[in-house]
Amino acid sequence: MPAAPARRRMPRPQRTRQLLDVAWALVGAEGTDQLSLGRLAEAAGVTKPVAYDHFATREGLLAALYDDYDRRQTALFDERIAAAGATLQERAGAIASGYIDCVLTQGRDVQDILAALSGSPEMLAVKRRYQQDFIGKCADWLAPFAPGARVPRAALWTVLGAAEALSDAVAAGALAQPQAQAELQQLIQSVAIRGD
Repeated sequence: MPAAPARRRMPRPQRTRQLLDVAWALVGAEGTDQLSLGRLAEAAGVTKPVAYDHFATREGLLAALYDDYDRRQTALFDERIAAAGATLQERAGAIASGYIDCVLTQGRDVQDILAALSGSPEMLAVKRRYQQDFIGKCADWLAPFAPGARVPRAALWTVLGAAEALSDAVAAGALAQPQAQAELQQLIQSVAIRGD
């Protein structure tokens, strides 16, 4: 009888990517309530210790999924801004469309992950980092149009809150995407030129 082929170990980053991809598929197919490290290991064809080694807890896995989403969103924003023209209208439009498009691309999955992690220390840390990164990037992108090259921090928190609310409304079917993007773009433009 021939020996079974030896299993090849994946490098850690590649295995993490594989596990995240399988986890996204599970969340999409079964929802976050059914997602566990044991279920992930089974679906990915690895042992439970491998899944636990990568994420430690279910909350760690969910936080890693949100972080993965955030990284994709950041890349999308960076691409949109790089492709946008140099006017305030074009930059504001790129921010508005980038935010809403990213939420729609991921669908309800991200909202379900947020709900499952509500109040957990892992989620709070990931979300706080994402919020600070978004606000910092917007401050940089909009500074050339702001009086004194400085957009008020409180105004950028307003933009973030509006972006989240408008994206949720579009995802829920309560608002059309072009309408939400236009509203968010107008808010971003007004915040940028308002000054302190």
